[in-house]
Amino acid sequence: MAEEISTKGWLSKLKEGLKRTSTKITGGLEAILVKKKLDKDMLEEIEDLLLSTDLGVTTTKKLINNLEKNRFNQEITSDEIKNFLAEEISKSLSPFSSPLLLDETSFPHVVLVVGINGSGKTTTIGKLAHFWKNQGKKVRLVAGDTFRAAAVEQLNIWGNRLEIPVETSKNNGDPAGLAHEALQKSIQEKDDLLMIDTAGRLHNKEDLMAELAKIIRVLKKLVPEAPHSVILVLDATIGQNALAQAETFKKIAGITGLIVTKLDGTAKGGVLVALAEKFQLPIHAIGVGEDVEDLKPFEPQAFASSLVGL
Repeated sequence: MAEEISTKGWLSKLKEGLKRTSTKITGGLEAILVKKKLDKDMLEEIEDLLLSTDLGVTTTKKLINNLEKNRFNQEITSDEIKNFLAEEISKSLSPFSSPLLLDETSFPHVVLVVGINGSGKTTTIGKLAHFWKNQGKKVRLVAGDTFRAAAVEQLNIWGNRLEIPVETSKNNGDPAGLAHEALQKSIQEKDDLLMIDTAGRLHNKEDLMAELAKIIRVLKKLVPEAPHSVILVLDATIGQNALAQAETFKKIAGITGLIVTKLDGTAKGGVLVALAEKFQLPIHAIGVGEDVEDLKPFEPQAFASSLVGL
């Protein structure tokens, strides 16, 4: 029963979080549907509306083609269009819904977390650590963004709050050396999960690329399979720019999965659909707020319904 109340609370938060996007879609459809029959002009207007939520050209074209195929020249209501969109979006996202699973044979399962500064990366690590600790896992964090004092401090606050150890280095220490030491300690302590925060200085890609490559290299010296997961944290409020970031980090770090944050502050919530369509990567979780419970495994149906305002 408590779980049911918690799920309802999360769904209402998701709907509230995506309100800016869903209101845009609902208002736009009501303005478009002055006529009742679906014609070419209406399809074009619906297409423009969907593109404005950053669903992306490929996904939008697919949705419009399917809508035309199924309902062209027929009477249609705003709710029918929303139901159609939700079903199609949910269907297209289903293959990418995949919670982060730990390799039970590895002690620890090493997760490298990447993303630009301001994406919510450090907060996301704290929320994941909270989740896994509640699952009875032994967790250790690494403040690998050694050049940004605020990131180290923020991770330490999470560590203190959750009573989870946080490995830090002296001022401006070498992130790769810190990761190596942390992994050694994590192996000795038989941790279940080691999560490593990293720098996100995209304005200097060469330095960032070299730094991440070095971290991965030293991890592999100790554990050839490490890192077991490389998660990219993306801020939904930046819309289409998230695609460019994903492209860059995919080349730099070989990302294995995505977490999309700040869906509560954007009218461009459709970008998550565009990301899935383009990169075909698992979406492990989505974030709709600051609270520790506001990061949840990605559920396509709940997301799609909330996105279109059902």
